[in-house]
Amino acid sequence: MTYFKTFIAAALATTTVAGTAYAEELRMSWWGGDSRHEATQAALQVCGEALGHTIKPEFTGWSGHFEKVATQLAGGTEADIMQINWPWLPIFSENGDGFADLRDFSDTIDLSQWSDEELEASSRNGALNGLPASVSGRIFFFNKTTFDKAGLAIPTTFEELMAAGPVFAEKLGDNYYPLEGIGLDASLLIQMIVTQQTGRSFINPETNAVQWSQDELQAGIDMYQAMVDNHVIKGWPERAAQGNIALHENADWTSGQIAGSYQWDTTYFKISDPLSDGQELVPAGLLRVAGAQNDGVYRKPSMVFSISANSPNQQAAAEVLNCLLTQPEGIAAMGSARGVPSSDVAAAQLLENGGIKQIQVDAQNMVMEANAPAISPFNEDPDVRAGIEDTLELFAYGELDSAEASEEILMLVNEALEDK
Repeated sequence: MTYFKTFIAAALATTTVAGTAYAEELRMSWWGGDSRHEATQAALQVCGEALGHTIKPEFTGWSGHFEKVATQLAGGTEADIMQINWPWLPIFSENGDGFADLRDFSDTIDLSQWSDEELEASSRNGALNGLPASVSGRIFFFNKTTFDKAGLAIPTTFEELMAAGPVFAEKLGDNYYPLEGIGLDASLLIQMIVTQQTGRSFINPETNAVQWSQDELQAGIDMYQAMVDNHVIKGWPERAAQGNIALHENADWTSGQIAGSYQWDTTYFKISDPLSDGQELVPAGLLRVAGAQNDGVYRKPSMVFSISANSPNQQAAAEVLNCLLTQPEGIAAMGSARGVPSSDVAAAQLLENGGIKQIQVDAQNMVMEANAPAISPFNEDPDVRAGIEDTLELFAYGELDSAEASEEILMLVNEALEDK
């Protein structure tokens, strides 16, 4: 398996922008915030000028974007180029024919800039339905300042993390915790544990069938509860009583009282910037449980760029994609608006010119070098997520025991998958 990223000068050598026989008028759609909107529009401008095409931008916030794309695809009115959330691929392209197969444009798009694993994750039924803009995964981040205050090194194993809870309580006080984790964070933490223990991901990406038994899932839930009992994680009810506050806005996090989180590697600056002066947040990769069969990494394309199967201008759209993702002018304009780029040449260029920071690369390397079975896009399905998180919340409030919770989760997830 070829992994990300060697960041050497040789990676900067790539094909030049393909010449175009005809100027075309294209549309590109995406979601995001102001910084992404500005960067993408700038990139479309420079790539359009280089290629002779005109690209109309169509952008929104996250809310409602799925519904917009679904409506457009149903009516055949979608943009030529689309930013697609990775879990949407099986929804919009069940058999691989919902988007253009980008391998048909391998003479235009430099596909060598992505690993085989990255391209496979964005394929459906053998068709390359999108190019990953970036790949993200869950790793641990720890506040080194708080751990130093407790007289502890940053944990390197799950056993060391478990041992840190009582030390935090004794040396720093009952309001200090080595980790936080409710909601999605709790769900993915448990999934990491069980993947390590069983050697299998939750849902088989080939068959879309659940691969864990009730006993295996229960063991993961019990380990999560042990973390709460050992003062590693603040209990769900206590954390929820503070209100629905994002981690980076939580005063316990910014002050260093919560000293760790299991988060997407791409969130480093989002969660580190709000920390009080003098505090240092470091990425720590994946922590293995005793007897782990793999790292349990939860790794996925964060989003992909796809070309409409209905577009009359697919060749021109491929030329634009190649410019945006592999050419110096497009790379410079796009910057890190979508995280550390998956394209090797883009990542190398941005690291060289300061467009991304070394610590972002370090965190990304921890994700890409970790091992675990591939995950299914249906892990991200709203019904699957709700079935897990809602049941875990009932467990956390004592309304279900771990046996009942694991049984309920498997029932709800299996029901959700039957409808797919």
